[in-house]
Amino acid sequence: MSEERQDVVIADEATAPRWVGIVVVALAVVSLVALGAGWTASTRSKELEQSLATQAQQFKQNDDVVSQRLAKAEDTNAQLQGELSVVTDKMKLTEGELSKARSQAKKIKEDDAKELAEMQNQTNAQLATKASVDDVSKIGTDVNGVKTDLDATKNNLQMARGEFGTLIARNHDEVEELRRLGERDYYEFTIDKRNSREKVGNLMVELHATNLKKSQYGVTIFVDDQRHDKRNLTANEPLYFFESGARAPLEFVVNQVGKDKITGYLSVPKANATHAQAATSGGN
Repeated sequence: MSEERQDVVIADEATAPRWVGIVVVALAVVSLVALGAGWTASTRSKELEQSLATQAQQFKQNDDVVSQRLAKAEDTNAQLQGELSVVTDKMKLTEGELSKARSQAKKIKEDDAKELAEMQNQTNAQLATKASVDDVSKIGTDVNGVKTDLDATKNNLQMARGEFGTLIARNHDEVEELRRLGERDYYEFTIDKRNSREKVGNLMVELHATNLKKSQYGVTIFVDDQRHDKRNLTANEPLYFFESGARAPLEFVVNQVGKDKITGYLSVPKANATHAQAATSGGN
C-alpha cells in the first residue's frame, strides 16, 4: 500500500514542472510580442513626429513666402494708388486751366468787340462834329493806307495762329516781323541750364528735360507765385498764362530744342509790356 502512494507522489512531482515551463514560455512569448509592439509603436511615433516637424517647417516657409508676396503686393498697390492720384490731380488741374483760359478768351473777345464799337462810334462822332469833309477824306485815306500795309504784312507772314488768335513765330526772323506789327511785345530767350530758374519777362522758367529726336521738352513755369508743370511739349507749341488782373494772356513759345537747351520767345500784351520789361531788367 505504501508503495502505491509513493508512486503517485513521484508521478505528481514529475508532472508539475511541465506546466511551469509552458507558462514561462507563454509569458516569454507575450513579453516578446509586447516588446516588439512597443518598439514598433515607438518607431512609428518617432517617424510621425519627424514627418509632422518637416511639414510644420514647410508650412512656416510657405507662410513666410506668402507674407512677403502679400507685403510686396500691398507696396505695389500703394504706389499705383499714389501715381493714379497724382495723374488725376494733374488732369483736373489741366482741365481747370483750359476751362479758365477759354472763359477768359471769350470774355476778352466780347470786351474787345464792345470797346471797338464804342471807339468807332466816338471816332465817327468826332469826325462829324470837328473835321471837314476834306479832313475826313484825308484821314480815311491814311487809315486805309495803313490798313492796306498792315494787311499786306500779315498776308506775307505765313504763320499759324494760336488758340487766342495770335500769330506763332517759328524763328527769330518771324519774331522780328511780329514786332513790326506792333500788336504785342516779344522777349526772346535761351535757357541752357537744367533745374535752374531763369527770368523770362515777368515769368520764372525752370528747364527739366529735353528730347532731341522728338523735339520735346519739359519745364516748370511760375506765374504770380503759381507753379505750372508742363511735360512732353513740342517745339512751336504755344503755352498761355494769365497774370492776375490781366485780360489778355502771356504766350510762351519754344522754337528750338537742343541738348539741355531751349530757345524761344515770350509774347506779352501791350498793356503788360512795361511791367514785363521792368521785370526783365530787374532779373538781369
